[in-house]
Amino acid sequence: MTGPASNNRLVVLAGPTAVGKGTVAAAVRERHHDVWISVSATTRAPRPGEIDGVHYHFVDDAEFDRLIAEGELLEWAVVHRAARYGTPRRPVEESLAAGRPSMLEIDLQGARQVRETMPEAIFVFLKPPSWDELVRRLVGRGTETEEERTRRLDTARAELAAESEFDVTIVNHEVHAAAAELVKLMESGIS
Repeated sequence: MTGPASNNRLVVLAGPTAVGKGTVAAAVRERHHDVWISVSATTRAPRPGEIDGVHYHFVDDAEFDRLIAEGELLEWAVVHRAARYGTPRRPVEESLAAGRPSMLEIDLQGARQVRETMPEAIFVFLKPPSWDELVRRLVGRGTETEEERTRRLDTARAELAAESEFDVTIVNHEVHAAAAELVKLMESGIS
């Protein structure tokens, strides 16, 4: 997916918890090797099957504090009133400078911060087909306690209300279709 410089814009993918951002990003990574996808840093513990440096950079609070203090994060936020997540700045800048199609898969707070510093990016809201489907996906994951699920669903209600802040909405009916729509958007380099 090489093309004119107008396609060399950062795509920011955000949406409510459990909508499938990570799954859609993984489908893009699997089928479109030329797309660079940022790996976020987080202070939360790995979920089963997650690999440090592949899914996230798992760091402790002291290291996360250092990244903030030294300006090494493009954005960061406390998510679900629990763990901190952030996007390392240097890999994003290097990917864009190399002309690679580049994407961040982040939460709503992070997307708002990136909008402040990189307003030229394309902001994509990944939306569930319905509220019931979002609840089903979150419960079906089985990776959160009942208290965490309740907290995430409260957060999701507020996040869904932010759809109008985004340039484009993609409804995640099916992962590969949503990923294909996202890649098509990246190729078109919308204005």
